[in-house]
Amino acid sequence: MTGRLADNPAVAAQPLPASPDRTLACDVLVVGSGSAALAAALTAAAGGLRVLVLEKTTWLGGTSAMSGGATWVPNNHHARAAGLADSAEEALMYLRASAPRGWRDSEDELWQRFSAEAGPMLASLEANSPLRFELTGEPDPLLQYPGAKRAGRMLAPLSLRAAGLGLGAWVKRLRPSPLPQFYSYHEIIGLDVYHHPFASALRLAPKLLWRWLSGTRSKGAALILGLLAGCRQHGCSFELEARVTELVQDEDGRVTGAWAQQNGKWLKVVARRGVILASGGFEWDAERLTRHFPGPLDYIASPRSNEGDAHRMAEAIGARLANMDQANINPAMPWRYEGRAHCLAVFFHYEPNAIIVNRHGRRFVNEFTFNIGEALDERSGHGDETLHLPAWVVSDARLLKRAPLLRWFWRFDRRWLVRAASLAELAEKIGVPAQALAATVKRFNGFCTSGVDEDFGRSDIGGAHAAEDKRIHAGLEAIQGGHYIAMPFNRSFLATKGGPRTDSGGHVLREDGSRIQGLYCAGVAMANPIGTRAVGAGTTLGPNMTWGYICAREILAGA
Repeated sequence: MTGRLADNPAVAAQPLPASPDRTLACDVLVVGSGSAALAAALTAAAGGLRVLVLEKTTWLGGTSAMSGGATWVPNNHHARAAGLADSAEEALMYLRASAPRGWRDSEDELWQRFSAEAGPMLASLEANSPLRFELTGEPDPLLQYPGAKRAGRMLAPLSLRAAGLGLGAWVKRLRPSPLPQFYSYHEIIGLDVYHHPFASALRLAPKLLWRWLSGTRSKGAALILGLLAGCRQHGCSFELEARVTELVQDEDGRVTGAWAQQNGKWLKVVARRGVILASGGFEWDAERLTRHFPGPLDYIASPRSNEGDAHRMAEAIGARLANMDQANINPAMPWRYEGRAHCLAVFFHYEPNAIIVNRHGRRFVNEFTFNIGEALDERSGHGDETLHLPAWVVSDARLLKRAPLLRWFWRFDRRWLVRAASLAELAEKIGVPAQALAATVKRFNGFCTSGVDEDFGRSDIGGAHAAEDKRIHAGLEAIQGGHYIAMPFNRSFLATKGGPRTDSGGHVLREDGSRIQGLYCAGVAMANPIGTRAVGAGTTLGPNMTWGYICAREILAGA
């Protein structure tokens, strides 16, 4: 039995050959090479299993390699070493309290497993690879909820020198990042590189030069390099440019392997113990994205290979899909990547003289709220229409001086930055009611005079996360006349977070709730139990690696 990868606009379904051009055998087949995939591969291999990783592109690392490396892991050993108290019970309390209404009914068993396994996951990855993490000073952003912590759950990988990892030519296969990988995550949040790029570069010049000369990588690149090195040390095999198109099942419905296309030839993999799908989201599948996220879209920040392969293959053999309207939604600015139009996910709206207005010309959210993506994606009662989009950041020309990199990003899309000599002209250019926009700016400027945002409670520090992040210029400052600017502020996607529904062990489930034996799913390919509403800056990487770890542990246990 096979599950076909059908109806994918990026791939025309082709009939299977009578026999493959090549056959490979392993204990565990991992589909994808991002943080969830490599955490799964490393855990399984360290446990003594023979692991094969198939990556559809020429690059290893997926979206994780392009990321800033922020990693949210509750109850970890670094926090304990620093004398910071935490527990799985408190992490579970925080997840339950901060989740959207109704989520506990479907996600609580997964939250329990995640809370128990996140700390052991981090310790295991460090024990079995050269990867090392260090705490940041960032608190949980939703401190109003029980179980939140002011420190100890946010970490980032330390820089790694590629030449010292024994990876040889595999280093050249690391997916390039649009972010400057010579800066560490800790430096980015602590030095305000965004607002003062030249001063920051000058201050760190000796370090940056050494990192460049020595091939040292930071942030997401360091994360993937460390995981990749651990995988190779424990005997994992890798095949690149191998797009998995179909899952293979035996007569009892158990998944026993997969078919893949590689350089025009057919590859069949026999997986004796299981297949783990960790191939990313579906944000580059235009049809599926439009179906689940109708309305304006600015940019997609992930690799174009995130086309929902896992979703189609699992669905084709009877898997239930869930949480398909959830995503990691961020603001973004235009960029180029791999020679094509792309973007950088940057919170460019964290400025004292900037507001966000909806299509009606009115503010609708505290601009410094942590989960801004959730506000942007707010739907009508039927869920098929966004309430606020298209939305815009509105400010004045002083913003371009305060954040000089905005001019640089503008070079990549001249339509992105709208300028006007008056609010009426700006309203006409961005298509919002002029009277409403003028009233909104006047009301906001009044709050700046009084020092109190009576509508949304925007505080002087903009929330706990702003207090520790030098990138955020918080507070209230009037939007002055003479020269106004606006930038689109619609949904931009780092990753969708819906997919095959799993149980707390990562086993993919059918519509009736039974397991599809031999099939597991992790990361943003799964129906992620932490959706659009994030609980920390690193609630993609930390949970993704934890679910990869959990899937591998289940296989090792024979579950």
